Amino acid sequence: MDEEMRTNTAAWEQTVRSSLELAATLDAADWDRPTECPGWTVKDQFSHLVGIERSLLGDPEPDVAVPAFDHLRNDFGKALEVAVHARRAVPGPEVAAELAEALDRRLAQLPTIDPEQPIPLPNGREGTYKRFMAFRAMDCWTHEQDVRRAVGRPGNLDAPAAHCLWSILGPGLPIVVARRAKAEPGASVLFTITGPPSFRAAYTVGPDGRAVPADPEPAGFTAELAMDLETYVRLAAGRCTADAVTVGTKGDEDLAARVLAAMSLTP
Repeated sequence: MDEEMRTNTAAWEQTVRSSLELAATLDAADWDRPTECPGWTVKDQFSHLVGIERSLLGDPEPDVAVPAFDHLRNDFGKALEVAVHARRAVPGPEVAAELAEALDRRLAQLPTIDPEQPIPLPNGREGTYKRFMAFRAMDCWTHEQDVRRAVGRPGNLDAPAAHCLWSILGPGLPIVVARRAKAEPGASVLFTITGPPSFRAAYTVGPDGRAVPADPEPAGFTAELAMDLETYVRLAAGRCTADAVTVGTKGDEDLAARVLAAMSLTP
């Protein structure tokens, strides 16, 4: 197993184990609490993780008819709902046990997979399996944080998977700035995200209307946005809108508001 595969796999394993430790503390009411994923409870979050890992193991998909829930907006959402709906009558601890069993099987499977094996990535691009494992770490960690917010048990924000999320969603910020927020050529935007881990990204919009890393950085930015890591995750993962969080802004308030309104980078 090469270094990138090892690093991404370790990040994925760490957050799955953290999620299972969290599951062991949940009571019956906790499993039924709603989360920021529309239509999904805490148990549904775990059912989703089980469904993805079992699919990667080659297990057959449950044969269930998924109702036309209001929260299902596209075929991708409908596909993800199969594993969730199949377990709606299953007690939460049993779903957690199924995830633990899938984790053991995946850990046995992964050393047999070529890190360079081509595989479609969740962003629609073709990639390698070692890069795919960064997406798995990000997905599991994002859902773990969904659960932690829902049950009021914060933790594991400083997980290795946070770096996987930044490596995947961070590069989408230039699109947010230029294409979605429509920052004018010459405009510059600074993002400061405090953790740990902490991240910083600065962009300038060029004459062609594209945002690129600001190098050199301007003496002053057109707009600056400062937020904690959890706020960034909630915005970038589409869990909430800007009016639900506290973000510090400086400079052009209208541009900052447009950026915040366009922060969601997941399907």
